[in-house]
Amino acid sequence: MKLEVSNSPHIRDRATTASIMRDVLLALCPAVIASGIIFGLRAVLMILVSVLSCMIFEYLARKIMKRENTLFDLSAVVTGVLLAFNLPPTLPVYMVVIGAFFAIVIVKQMFGGIGNNFVNPALTSRIFLVIAFPKAMTLWSAREGAFSFLKSLSGADLVSSATPLAALRNASADLVSSATPLQDNYTLPSLLKLFLGDKAGSIGEVCILALLIGAAYLLARKVIAPWIPLAYLGSFTLMVMLFGNTSFFETIIEDPLSVSAWETALFEPTYMLLSGGLILGAFFMATDYVTSPITRRGKIIFGIGCGLLTFLIRYYGNIAEGVSFSIILMNILAPNIDRLTMRKPFGGRKHEQV
Repeated sequence: MKLEVSNSPHIRDRATTASIMRDVLLALCPAVIASGIIFGLRAVLMILVSVLSCMIFEYLARKIMKRENTLFDLSAVVTGVLLAFNLPPTLPVYMVVIGAFFAIVIVKQMFGGIGNNFVNPALTSRIFLVIAFPKAMTLWSAREGAFSFLKSLSGADLVSSATPLAALRNASADLVSSATPLQDNYTLPSLLKLFLGDKAGSIGEVCILALLIGAAYLLARKVIAPWIPLAYLGSFTLMVMLFGNTSFFETIIEDPLSVSAWETALFEPTYMLLSGGLILGAFFMATDYVTSPITRRGKIIFGIGCGLLTFLIRYYGNIAEGVSFSIILMNILAPNIDRLTMRKPFGGRKHEQV
């Protein structure tokens, strides 16, 4: 008989790693279906390649390191789906395999496997691919004209296009508020198109509707708590309102009863929320159990930090997107946040200062 000793409180729960990962996979299904509809068979193929590669590397790494098999906890499958979600639809397949190797072997298994990695494997792998293959990782595509699910495998129905964030970054406040065509003849898509996914971007980030359906499922199942997503999205939105290209409060104060003033003031915050990987990152990446704080206060601080960093990178950095870097940086700070926000155990006392 094996005796395990651990700190209180001792909470009994039927949830297991496999059951949690199964719920996450179910929550990701709407986005998987949406990616197939939007980008076609090529997107589905990339997701399958990413998942299979992650599973193979997980099995081989555990075998070589003489550790027990963890394939059935489904964590490698989730990593594979999330990694594919963060990749452009035209990325060569061999780069997907390299990304899977980096996520599973380097980031996850070399640090001890699930529960021991200090940063999100899928996001760290995406950053690695951006550094290693910058051209391929920044070549975005959108569907054009009559769309064929099968022809998309060869890229026939995909056309290179700037992402909404890149377009918005190059626009002045007047251009943004009126959705005027930009210098590169790229017109900002409507908010409805952003919500439904008719835009250029990564495979799994474009359809906000599908992501919100999955997020609602995770919240209903209590797989994730709302604190990190709310703090993340709320802090980011507030920063855009205060310091964005179009000052929200100044616009409203000038004519608070005007409908057009409210439309102008709300356009940029809404556009920024629906663009890029913000929704994907807030609900599916930042809420990772292993790399986020445990305490409620810690989760709120973590989310606010992600929101502030995302705003700074998007508006003042050299890249249009900032979600991946923001979450990774906050992952590194998560243990310190926990240490500062952890409550004193009942009946315990603070350590005396020497």
